[in-house]
Amino acid sequence: MGAGFLGWTLDAFDFFVVIFLLDTLAEHFHVPKRDVVFSITATLMMRPVGALIFGMMADRYGRRRPLMINVLFFSSIELLCGFAPNFTVFFILRMLFGIGMGGEWGVGASLAMEHAPVRLRGVLSGILQSGYSIGYLLAALAARLVLPNWGWRAMFWVGGIPALLALYIRTKVPESEAWQQHRLTRTIDGPRIAWQHKWLALYLVALMFLMNCFSHGAQDLYPDFLKHALGITPNTVAYITIFYNIGAVVGAVIFGMLSERIGRRHSMLAALTLALLVIPAWAFGGTMIVLAVGAFLMQMGVQGAWGIIPVHLNELSPDAVRGLLPGFTYQIGILFAALTPTVEFSLRDHLGYAWALTAFELIVIVALALMLIFGKERRGRSFVHDKEIVTA
Repeated sequence: MGAGFLGWTLDAFDFFVVIFLLDTLAEHFHVPKRDVVFSITATLMMRPVGALIFGMMADRYGRRRPLMINVLFFSSIELLCGFAPNFTVFFILRMLFGIGMGGEWGVGASLAMEHAPVRLRGVLSGILQSGYSIGYLLAALAARLVLPNWGWRAMFWVGGIPALLALYIRTKVPESEAWQQHRLTRTIDGPRIAWQHKWLALYLVALMFLMNCFSHGAQDLYPDFLKHALGITPNTVAYITIFYNIGAVVGAVIFGMLSERIGRRHSMLAALTLALLVIPAWAFGGTMIVLAVGAFLMQMGVQGAWGIIPVHLNELSPDAVRGLLPGFTYQIGILFAALTPTVEFSLRDHLGYAWALTAFELIVIVALALMLIFGKERRGRSFVHDKEIVTA
């Protein structure tokens, strides 16, 4: 569990560093800000490549070794970003980083969920996914402490630290018993088995497309919205970001626990309802306090729904491709959602920043709710034996 959590935390930190450097990078590399925003999109678009590569490796060779390789890869790329001599090199490195980021989640989530006791899967899923928010929070702290004192390059150099996690995985993390029971004899068998479950895969892709629109629509441009639409100073924006990411962690754990009582889908619907109700405060709050509380509650809802995703996708996936299918469908979903920050940034020119964020999130929340209402779940399914422990 610890390896998956730390891997996702540090991976998310490396991703969100760019969010706090949009203006700085545009000025340093002498490019329009929209080009830096598009580098975020490029990172998201490359994540399915990593999910496919490392997911296939995980079902054939186990969870531990691919996870170690992945951590070393994305940490090295992040470190190199701090040495980028021009925007072209930086852009290519961010694309390569997307491969590493895409590979980590699926392998880490399968390893964590296969080790988790059945009765604790929901809460541990929430804790695992909260690593994403903690990574965001750490990036905000770095923007407040590292950036003013050591400059933007140091932000990426700090991102090379996760390489040390590979040593922890190598020495402390046992291999998954579920993988040992269902291991594939050929790497190529993974895509073939996944294709046999193509309707499930398509459902998961659609679900993850909407979930990624939901989260990236609420997060990626929000610091920029606070700075440029509302005139809030960068230091204050960093503090607000830290605050609402605490809300994200709280939401992931609370709704993860709730999913053990009322089911995965109903708990996600409850989180969506919370997000829907707080949109006015989140986007149109008239004071700093209202905005901060609105952002806190919004991220409780966003990451509350996301906290259930690791366990939900792993329980729905066939045993033999649990390393591949959850991560790959997640990343294909984010490929389709990769233009989210670009679309919102463009809508800003027509609707204004607040209404651009609001309109996007409203549409996504309604679509997600419909998909969950008519979807299915396999709460409590055993990963070792082909039987259900709890019926949903």
